[in-house]
Amino acid sequence: MMLSKVDYDKLTAEIKREFPDFEVIPKNSSKLMKTIDWFLRTITFGKMNKFMTEFTTTLGNKIYVSTEWDNRSITTQMSTLRHERVHMRQAKKYGRFLFSLAYLLFPFPVGFAYFRAKAEMEAYEETLRAMHEFYGPSVFTKATKEVILSYFTGPEYFWMWPWRSDLESWYDNFVDKLLNK
Repeated sequence: MMLSKVDYDKLTAEIKREFPDFEVIPKNSSKLMKTIDWFLRTITFGKMNKFMTEFTTTLGNKIYVSTEWDNRSITTQMSTLRHERVHMRQAKKYGRFLFSLAYLLFPFPVGFAYFRAKAEMEAYEETLRAMHEFYGPSVFTKATKEVILSYFTGPEYFWMWPWRSDLESWYDNFVDKLLNK
């Protein structure tokens, strides 16, 4: 499926209707994002070094995009916005404060971050839905699976889930559901 700037604008307008204070902001224009980057590099001993360049961060209804955002395809940008909209909905459901607290700390910030893992699973399910919609079933390669699972077990999300077999089951079951609708 070929998407265009019109499709992107339609999605952002839809998000704006749901969240009137929604904005997409470049991370490198934010002192807060630069401070978070420094903090994450420090507490992970330099392992989390892609925060500014590759990852998108949502705080409230503001989506802070990486320095590579403009170089990404419209489909990648739209998949990312759909993922982040899930987090905005989660924050609305639980309340921003409670969602943020649980996302960062429940029950532990590292290794067994159950709430963060569940929140990210829900958001990555939307990413996978979008990828399937935009690219078709051929998108579900071993490499796609590996990238997503590595986020859960690596420094990108602060080593939130150590049980790879749980993640593989979740991923495989979700993809199977998508493919067999």
